[in-house]
Amino acid sequence: MQITGAELFVKALEKEKVDVLFAYPGGQAIDLFNALYGQKNIEVVLPRHEQALVHAADGYARSTGKVGVCLVTSGPGATNLVTGIATANYDSVPLVCFTGQVPTSLIGNDAFQEVDTIGITRSISKYAVTVRDRNDLAAIIKKAFYIAKSGKPGVVVVDLPKDIQQAYGSDEYPEQVEIRGYKPNTAVHSRQIRKAIETLNSAKKPIFLIGGGVNIAQAQAELTQLVEKTGVPVVTTIMGKGALPSDHPLYVGNLGIHGSYAANSAISECDVLFSICTRFNDRITGKTGEFAKNAKIIHVDIDPAAISRNIVVDIPIVADAKNAINALLAKAEKLPIKEWQEQIKQWDRAYPLVMKGTHLTPQIIIQKINETFKEAVITTDVGQNQLWATQFLELNVHKQMLTSGGLGTMGYGFPAALGAKIGNPEKDVIAITGDGGLQMNIQEMATAVVCELPVIICVMNNGYLGNVRQWQEMFFNKQYSSTCLRHRKSCPTPCSSPHDDCPQYTPDFVRLAESYGAQGIRVQKIEEIVPALQQAKKNKTTPTLIEFIIEREENVLPIVPPGSPLSNMIMDC
Repeated sequence: MQITGAELFVKALEKEKVDVLFAYPGGQAIDLFNALYGQKNIEVVLPRHEQALVHAADGYARSTGKVGVCLVTSGPGATNLVTGIATANYDSVPLVCFTGQVPTSLIGNDAFQEVDTIGITRSISKYAVTVRDRNDLAAIIKKAFYIAKSGKPGVVVVDLPKDIQQAYGSDEYPEQVEIRGYKPNTAVHSRQIRKAIETLNSAKKPIFLIGGGVNIAQAQAELTQLVEKTGVPVVTTIMGKGALPSDHPLYVGNLGIHGSYAANSAISECDVLFSICTRFNDRITGKTGEFAKNAKIIHVDIDPAAISRNIVVDIPIVADAKNAINALLAKAEKLPIKEWQEQIKQWDRAYPLVMKGTHLTPQIIIQKINETFKEAVITTDVGQNQLWATQFLELNVHKQMLTSGGLGTMGYGFPAALGAKIGNPEKDVIAITGDGGLQMNIQEMATAVVCELPVIICVMNNGYLGNVRQWQEMFFNKQYSSTCLRHRKSCPTPCSSPHDDCPQYTPDFVRLAESYGAQGIRVQKIEEIVPALQQAKKNKTTPTLIEFIIEREENVLPIVPPGSPLSNMIMDC
């Protein structure tokens, strides 16, 4: 049977069991939208901006384990995806992004709304391709989904010229895919596992360093078994938090620039560092020459290019996280390391993660979120709100955190929460965000209202771009350059501290939420936190925005100064 490329596109989505499509129409994608019209198997979600659209698909994918799918038009529609593509690809999120394109005969002629989508996205995606022959369309879409979710997951961009959408061809869609030269390795090398176990068993001060790949591989249960069988303490990257329940007695905390004292000290003092699925990026290593300098390092990762790229390792293991952990479980044994376990506990008791004062602190807010929501998906934006969330959120099999780890994308948290809620309608979904990041995609309040998504948006409002302001305070002599969000043209300059006579904050978030048809609540006292959260939890039809007015110069501590080893932590300021 002969059908158009656009009709085959819809058939392909159905064959791939796509139930949600995040899409924004335009001239070079209108045939695809026409083919989608009236079909009942795919929910088409229309966000208000393409950047938010791809973040929503990202949140959907991370929270469900499915492939997130986007559809936009050519030119600005495609370029508006760029930040979200890079965000997802850095964090190994499986997305397939379809972009409209001008007809193949016009490509390269500077046609209206033509851009080189593949050239733009090639370096920030796992794979990018333009379909130039209608006969190749089915195979390319099949390959796109396979590449996105296999091996190390990532983003695939498929550029669809208008004439390919309109051309007639076969309605057949392949059941399987075979790609020469692309054979992701997930098996485990038994000799490397044996060497790793021998090294671990000889350790007096071992530590597990767990990255986001364990969560991606859904290997949380297996990791918990391994940790309990060996007794080895665990530190995590921001992306790895939740791989082991955060209330587990062997969980130490996050490491890195804003890691806990105990976690950073454990890394600095360990004699065997067993890392599973982390890139060893600069946010966790500090000064690389001093990172775990006394330790033998074992590194498991599905991506061979990630091993020894930033930190040279002694025992590399290229494998899927779950397969590797299961192989380790078969050979692991309990280690006699009680003194080491107690040393870590002493560090934690001496320097606990705690925010001082009796005022409305982010720690108290997040603790009340922990108490109020026992099962939830929690997204964060980027900046201080993200760091406080990763410090104080309690995560386990019932509570999941989604955040932009590799790229650090402001504006991610709110639309990602919408995607998570669409994918998990039965769960409470909470977005923890700052006043700056929220405004980067505030227009998605309309999407939340029209899609009847009762997400809860918790805004930590300090009136600053807080993370940069903190660096300006600590390392740039309080020269608050372009970080005050209350600043107006008439304000005196330069400004290095907030004052009682500072202008009112713009916008009024409560009234703005209400203008969209959402619920808005402002919290200024500790005793107001729980009633606000409970009221938001009862709202089942519209989003609720809770604005928490926090101290304007609240800081995230500890902090490792730039270029310093993890052992050099500023604990107070």
